[in-house]
This record gives sequence, structure tokens and C-alpha cells, in this order.
Amino acid sequence: MPGLLRGVARTAVVAGTATAVSNRVSRRQAGRWSQQGQPQAYEQQPPPAPAAPPAAAPGDDMTTKIDQLKKLGDLKAQGILTEEEFAAEKAKLLA
Repeated sequence: MPGLLRGVARTAVVAGTATAVSNRVSRRQAGRWSQQGQPQAYEQQPPPAPAAPPAAAPGDDMTTKIDQLKKLGDLKAQGILTEEEFAAEKAKLLA
């Protein structure tokens, strides 16, 4: 019986040590990851401004202007252009 108790006690010590070491390693890794992640926070940068469609040349016909207006409307509907940007581009196109 004393041999059995000694074996159980040894197993408990080994298991407890393994758990403590595992927890310590996990905490250390979490600390390192948080230190690395702070300077490189996931900052939302605004998307690059879309290239404005070329202004209509004086010789363009009405069909080309309508097509460009449709493209502007699509960009506005997709949320790429704001209402103000849409109005400015529309004014340039129709001027």
C-alpha cells in the first residue's frame, strides 16, 4: 500500500507541475502578443478616394453623358461616392 500512495503522490506532483508550467507559458505568450499588438492596432484607414470619371469633352454626345451619369449613380448607390461628391461630379459633367 505505501508503494501505491507514493505512486499516486508522484503522479499528482507531476500533473500539478505540468499544469503550472503550461499556465505560465500561456500567460507569457499572451503578454507578448498584447505587447506586439498595441503599436499595430487595427486602425481603420479610410479607403482611397475613387478616381473621378473623366469629364465629358465638349464634343461628346448625350448618350455618353447619360452613361457617365449612370456610372456616377452606381458609385453613389454602392456607397463609394457621398451625396456631395456625386453632386459635384454631376455638376462637372452637365456643365
